[in-house]
Amino acid sequence: MTQLIIPTEGGLDLLSLGALVHRLDPGIIPFRKATECSIHVSGGEFNVAANLSDCFRMNTAIASAMVDYPIGDLIAGRVRAMGVRPIYKRFVHDGVTGPNMATVYSDRGLGVRAPVVFYNRCNEAAARLAPGDFDWDALFSSGVRWFHSGGIFASLSQTTGPLILEAMQAAKKAGAVTSFDLNYREKLWSIWGGSDKAQEILGQIVSYVDVLVGNEEDLQRGLGIRGPEAKSESALDPAVFLGMIDDVRAKFPTVKVVATTLREVHSTHRHTWSAVAWVDGQTVLAPTCELEVLDRVGGGDGFASGFFYGLLSGATPEEAVALGWAHGALLTTTPGDTSMVTLEQVRAFAQGGSARIQR
Repeated sequence: MTQLIIPTEGGLDLLSLGALVHRLDPGIIPFRKATECSIHVSGGEFNVAANLSDCFRMNTAIASAMVDYPIGDLIAGRVRAMGVRPIYKRFVHDGVTGPNMATVYSDRGLGVRAPVVFYNRCNEAAARLAPGDFDWDALFSSGVRWFHSGGIFASLSQTTGPLILEAMQAAKKAGAVTSFDLNYREKLWSIWGGSDKAQEILGQIVSYVDVLVGNEEDLQRGLGIRGPEAKSESALDPAVFLGMIDDVRAKFPTVKVVATTLREVHSTHRHTWSAVAWVDGQTVLAPTCELEVLDRVGGGDGFASGFFYGLLSGATPEEAVALGWAHGALLTTTPGDTSMVTLEQVRAFAQGGSARIQR
């Protein structure tokens, strides 16, 4: 158990706030030569809610924007299929300019050729969301155990960060645990504010956060936390990350948990994988394993959702980190951004299971 005071029951185990997107995936073929694509529904905040619902059998919801046109219908159908309750502010598409549901383009790369990711977030409906769009008091009145959002949504416009802040304040008032995935994306912040604006907005949000997810770059670029002078020799070495925790706690004393994945990329489909968390003064390091990666997108959200599940279900910090590590690893073995594995598979791998056939 941790010092987090997690409500033992509620109408929702987790409520997320963020943008829904669809990702076009041509597999290993670069987009400039692609002739067909798979369509995945994603969004960092949605991924956590979807994983907790589909794999971990929890009651979750997503507050987001939805556009009434065929792409919106496709996305809404996938949200329902993952068992996530939709809470939408709806927009009407004008047939020409939008507003739109954002598109992410991401091939998988192969071997020494890295994946390539780019966006079309022009006139994105989620960027129009603003304080006052959701009745937080009504949503939290039914009992919400955990509220989650993230830095990508905060970066979309001058109104999305204040909306997250409004929701965080309501969540704290209602007694919910609050979490935030920093997910610093320079391209998105550079459109309208840059790193200074990111640190201003993210700092306001994190002052209400209990559980923070982000690596050392997220902490430095997103929150202005100074990194240690000594650099890690390996991406699997948690020393730099852990060396920043005192500064995080000094600047944001409400933060009780900080966690991140650790990944050494040897080639596009061969990674060494681990994770680390600081939980109420205790450092917890996950095991290390070698991954054969099919699709790396969503692995970090997979870790976060498994980790949150552990904390929500009363697991020890060691068990929670292991569950997050195992779920994030398994998620990279299936296509798409959200979970296709079962809780039983996650538990087995977290407890040292192997890839031997399950009969």
